[in-house]
Amino acid sequence: MKITMAQLNPFVGDIEGNLSKLIQVLSQQENSDLVAVPELFLVGYPPRDLLERSWFIKKTHQAVQKLQEISLRFPETGILVGIPSPAGQTGKKLHNSAILVYQGTVIFSQHKSLMPTYDVFDEARYFEPAPEINIAYFKGEKLGISICEDAWNKPELWPRGRIYALDPIEILAQKGATLFVNISASPFCIGKEEIRYRLISNHSQRHGIPFIYINQVGGNDELIFDGRSMCFDKKGQPITILPSFVEHIETVDTCAPGTPGLYRPQGKIESAFDALVLGLKDYLRKCGFSKAIVGLSGGIDSAVTCCLAQAALGRENVLGISMPSPYSSRGSVEDSRILAENLGIDFKEIEITPIYKAYLNTLNKHFDEKNTEIGVTEENIQARIRGNILMAFSNKYGHLVLSTGNKSEISVGYCTLYGDMSGGLNLLADVPKTLVYEIARFINRKTEIIPKEIMNKPPSAELRPDQLDQDSLPPYPILDKILHNYIDEQLSVEELIALGFDRETVMWVTHTVDKNEYKRKQAAPGLKVTTKAFGVGRRMPIAAKY
Repeated sequence: MKITMAQLNPFVGDIEGNLSKLIQVLSQQENSDLVAVPELFLVGYPPRDLLERSWFIKKTHQAVQKLQEISLRFPETGILVGIPSPAGQTGKKLHNSAILVYQGTVIFSQHKSLMPTYDVFDEARYFEPAPEINIAYFKGEKLGISICEDAWNKPELWPRGRIYALDPIEILAQKGATLFVNISASPFCIGKEEIRYRLISNHSQRHGIPFIYINQVGGNDELIFDGRSMCFDKKGQPITILPSFVEHIETVDTCAPGTPGLYRPQGKIESAFDALVLGLKDYLRKCGFSKAIVGLSGGIDSAVTCCLAQAALGRENVLGISMPSPYSSRGSVEDSRILAENLGIDFKEIEITPIYKAYLNTLNKHFDEKNTEIGVTEENIQARIRGNILMAFSNKYGHLVLSTGNKSEISVGYCTLYGDMSGGLNLLADVPKTLVYEIARFINRKTEIIPKEIMNKPPSAELRPDQLDQDSLPPYPILDKILHNYIDEQLSVEELIALGFDRETVMWVTHTVDKNEYKRKQAAPGLKVTTKAFGVGRRMPIAAKY
């Protein structure tokens, strides 16, 4: 069977636009038996509480009717598309469904069986699981159609025990499937591509059945979808592997033999860079922005953020602003200027010392004498002045402010509310400090874009004389390891100490992470690239004691 794998980038909520994109694919395909697009493609993934709007579901139904009419123009081609569809009178009102449209009719539908509720997923909030799993008879094949999570119930994926009793792929094989097709919206995180490859390849090899896997691509809010759709022969060898982070349409013959060695996983740092670029590009495009502003401190975080913005948006669409205070080194301003020149972006220098002194003159009249010395309050005033200046440019010109704090700092609250946390999106919110440096080295792999002075200087907020991050924080290599095991792996304090970390350091880090939940609740949205990001995938209480 010839199947067109349409790895597409839907716009959440834009049912008509997504349908038009599908029609365009149909118009371009030749001699294809089946065109398949990702999970919930007509509404975009994740649609979240749009699914609770009756008018939204009605519009989806109308789009399906229009698709049925359009399918008559392609009488030799079936169309496999993901939609929310009505369920029964009890329980949730919807199913997450894959429908097969052919010659003006929906000839088959299969609902999703496994409803993920971990990490960023909350599908049990909206959907009822499939009451049964069946085979679709189409053009001489018995299609075993599944949706995303339905393929993810292999025991090795769940070291703490499988969370589902049902294995839809096993059931489809038992019912006589001759070809597996999985439509998916599987979000990116570093290393997940290889897990998916092994997962789908093992299904094919175990059951001796070819497998088509079509994944969504693009950025939707904090989630990034990398695509990387795949087709395997019955021996588990790849027939084709689609590229990462771009829309791609390819027709494959499922009878073709696979090619051992065809698969080459993308490098960890390259994939993180590409994910962040795509996430920013789509966030701006889908939110109606075209340009971005970055506050350039002369440090590594703002430098990497600015490089990512230039790669995503083009040099003409990025503005860098340096805002030196009394404690900023002249080198930091010059480093920022050189970075802007290397990137070819617009650059401004705005001195904040007069504004800062005006704040102090005003406030010191009202502070007790013993509270007028320079401390955290005065440090944060500088950060908040900078945030206000960036937001003023945003208001005046309609650009999006990109905040620049990394995951390590945000974890322990080493950031200023309404200051350096100001912004509409944070590219590094899920990027630990040690990974920021790796991305910086990747950016500089061919030529020096980020000045070596920025790469080599000790990290500093430069909010007081001779300030260094290491005065307030453990060394970043140690901090990041503790944070990974505490946040991502969810280890307890005692388990962390058992790994060899210093008890006092562990106690400080874990306590500081917990008490700064209130800051993270007010932070700009951040793009997810690790297994556990702050935001919708981590829901911790603020007013709590544990």
